[in-house]
Amino acid sequence: MTRTLSKPDLRPANPHFSSGPCAKRPGWDLSALSDASLGRSHRAKDPKAKLVRVIEESRDILGIPDDYRIAIVPASDTGAVEMALWSLLGPRGVDVLAWESFGSGWVTDIVKQLNLADVRVLEAPYGQLVDLSQTEPERDCVFTWNGTTSGVRVADGDWIADDRTGLTVCDATSAVFAMDLPWRKLDVVTWSWQKVLGGEAQHGMLVLSPRAVERLESYAPPWPLPKIFRLTKGGKLNEEIFTGSTINTPSMLCVEDQLDALAWARRVGGLPALIARSEENYQVLADWVAASDWAEFLAEEPANRSCTSVCLKIVDRWFRDLPEAERAATSKAVASLLEAEGVAYDINAYRDAPPGLRIWAGATIERENVAALTPWLDWAYTTVKSLSLAAVR
Repeated sequence: MTRTLSKPDLRPANPHFSSGPCAKRPGWDLSALSDASLGRSHRAKDPKAKLVRVIEESRDILGIPDDYRIAIVPASDTGAVEMALWSLLGPRGVDVLAWESFGSGWVTDIVKQLNLADVRVLEAPYGQLVDLSQTEPERDCVFTWNGTTSGVRVADGDWIADDRTGLTVCDATSAVFAMDLPWRKLDVVTWSWQKVLGGEAQHGMLVLSPRAVERLESYAPPWPLPKIFRLTKGGKLNEEIFTGSTINTPSMLCVEDQLDALAWARRVGGLPALIARSEENYQVLADWVAASDWAEFLAEEPANRSCTSVCLKIVDRWFRDLPEAERAATSKAVASLLEAEGVAYDINAYRDAPPGLRIWAGATIERENVAALTPWLDWAYTTVKSLSLAAVR
């Protein structure tokens, strides 16, 4: 007989635990956008100055080296990664690392779309990390720093050689502003506004090291490049793209929102404070998991567990004995029940991941809201389980 828990009294003040788009910063409201340069050309002096501010504020808060170029690009993190893959890959062999859905997507692009001849795919199942020692410094390397759909991240950049001759291409969209990235180890870094700082969608960020710029200026891909992928002009880097002149038209409303998020990041203490906030949120969940009799981390190795996209698997024997389709339906029912209660939105596991829950714990989440959520997780799971058992009897 499964015990049904009483409904908790305390609810999270903010139920937004989605892994993307993520929660807005604490205290955000529409008045934060009141100074947006609406109805203006993004190439005019004042609007362009705001685009430059996004670039330079991002550089300063994240500690990006002065000789790295930064651009605002179209199509979110996906667009930024695609620009890098289609513009830079080809002259060397490529190691592609995949341990979750988005990394697998880059495998598909490189193997089936670019159809490169010398590709090594290093894959690991959900919950595990590939053997990073298998990468070779003379080959290009494409990887996600933080697996948003698996909750598995790389712990550090020690596995990347300082004297590498290949380029490292890092999809860091759920890692920046929450983890300390070793910028000199990374040649291409991408992210999107709607992740860790809770910005709005469709805009991506692309960071290039001097070595990546050298590749762009010395190598011309054999395939045609769409206009929104073109980073060079006349065989040289198009510097305008990296000084606020975007390839296509950005939303100045979203730009204003990103400036607000960056200003908040600075107010709370910059990158160290953002990292601390995320790790504190993760620790609340870690403490709850340690005491849980039905939930565990999907990520098997503690050092590789994400502090932003916290992915949980259900290990209760009753759940494990269910047919696969029923397991997926059960985790979805738990998430749907929490949403119906207004307690947590969008926390079902990613569609390609094993059944379970995925809870965003990035810096814009308040620790007390995570703490308020945990008893609701127990309530929702025991309620769904009790109802399922009652239906069988």
